[in-house]
Amino acid sequence: MNLIAAVDKNWGIGLKNRLLVSIPDDMKFFRQTTTGKVVVMGRKTLESFPGGKPLKNRVNVVLTSDPDYQVKDAVVVHSLDELHAELKKYPSEDIYVIGGESIYRQLLDECSVAHITKINYAYEADAFFPNLDEKPEWRITADSEEQTYFDLEYYFYRYEKR
Repeated sequence: MNLIAAVDKNWGIGLKNRLLVSIPDDMKFFRQTTTGKVVVMGRKTLESFPGGKPLKNRVNVVLTSDPDYQVKDAVVVHSLDELHAELKKYPSEDIYVIGGESIYRQLLDECSVAHITKINYAYEADAFFPNLDEKPEWRITADSEEQTYFDLEYYFYRYEKR
């Protein structure tokens, strides 16, 4: 399985259930990487999307503890066991964990690749991605040249678990 996220200098990913910043080339990378694939998210992440609707051209799997939660055009599961049963239907390399914080933390150990956009700025954040630079089992295997969006610098990194 894969993880995909945009993080700030402190590995922050969100504030009040919104992304810290929207960078068009990062959004394009996310779209190109996940289109036609399976995306795994929590309920709050789904609800942060425009209209609270699932992402188009992907299999959307939503993990929530709310037994009554339903959403059109998404598969809703209520436990990690249910999630694993659902994900067995797909090749592991086609599954992308897309957030939020608790979903990343729950599934990190099951993933082998992380696509991280690192933004060279520290935002106010209340949700964080696990800091892969502090985890010896993760290493950077690819990186981009410096990218800029107005005055923001950012980089695309690929981490792989040893």
